[in-house]
Amino acid sequence: MKAMILAAGRGERMRPLTDHTPKPLLEAGGRPLIAWQLQALADAGITDVVVNCAWLGAKLREGVAACTPPGMDVIFSDEGGQALETGGGIFHALPLLGDAPFVVVNGDVWCDYPLVRLPEAPLGLAHLVLVDNPPHHPQGDFVLRRGRVYNAGGPRLTYGGVAVLDPALFAGCEPGAFPLAPLLRAAADKGAVSGEHHRGHWWDVGTPGRLAELDQWLRARDPGPRTLPPQ
Repeated sequence: MKAMILAAGRGERMRPLTDHTPKPLLEAGGRPLIAWQLQALADAGITDVVVNCAWLGAKLREGVAACTPPGMDVIFSDEGGQALETGGGIFHALPLLGDAPFVVVNGDVWCDYPLVRLPEAPLGLAHLVLVDNPPHHPQGDFVLRRGRVYNAGGPRLTYGGVAVLDPALFAGCEPGAFPLAPLLRAAADKGAVSGEHHRGHWWDVGTPGRLAELDQWLRARDPGPRTLPPQ
């Protein structure tokens, strides 16, 4: 199974941090954000990974090369000077991802969801990992009912930026910049989206403040090597 990390965005809300550093290379807990994602994929046995790039693409390539786990093969989908958004970026990378369902991870999320739990294929066109609504997104995105995802009909949860997508989701799409959400909503209207609720830790690292909060939480969780007392 292959995976794609969405990493091409400019990161406007993270400025000035992203003026000279690609957002996936910003650090939390002493590691670049994308290093956490690459390791999570490796832990799930996924070794073929596509990373899209646009803004500061050369720096992103260098940073990814420095933190890729042993045995993992990372290839880049270059979108040129202008990012193609989530949907357009995935569509552009489909020739690299192949014909089978693949994992997609947003480059600006951190979570402790074990990716090994993802299905090899969705029950339809997509399988989404949903999380509790964060304070900055209280309205949520989708309704989860008995393992199926809908647009309405109950309390909403937030799309957590982790999914398994079938390439058929992009049937009829044209090259260019477009978001992923409308495709997911259209598929949900057809009953073609499955999902699950992750109740563990999850962070949308969309602002400098939330990055600082995640960094503080990770460092408190794992303070690093300690000096042993003398024997």
